[in-house]
Amino acid sequence: MVKKLLLLAAIGYTILLVIVYLINLNGVPQLGSSFDDKIYHFLAYFVLAGLWITYFKNFKNEIKLYKVFVGMILFGIVLELVQHQFNPNRTYDTLDLLANCLGVIVGTLIAARLNIIKLK
Repeated sequence: MVKKLLLLAAIGYTILLVIVYLINLNGVPQLGSSFDDKIYHFLAYFVLAGLWITYFKNFKNEIKLYKVFVGMILFGIVLELVQHQFNPNRTYDTLDLLANCLGVIVGTLIAARLNIIKLK
């Protein structure tokens, strides 16, 4: 049951992330730094990695975890590259891309090391 809920959460979060990339975001709370946008990108992909790695690590297959990791990195790259084609108010930013990748890396490392949820 937990496994199915985690999969549903990972899929739902991924879809939500795509939607957020394609719409205008006005009124996002400011954190008070000049890197607010990068922090949001990092956190978004940190959570994405945490959800997917936690789900797939139950399969005890390192190759699968590697593929999930690479898939998330590619997902972040593709979304960053194509966002402006779907929304002219959004633009490509290399630092956003780096924040995405860093979020995936840190989220993957933490989720792969911790046994947060025992899936049945």
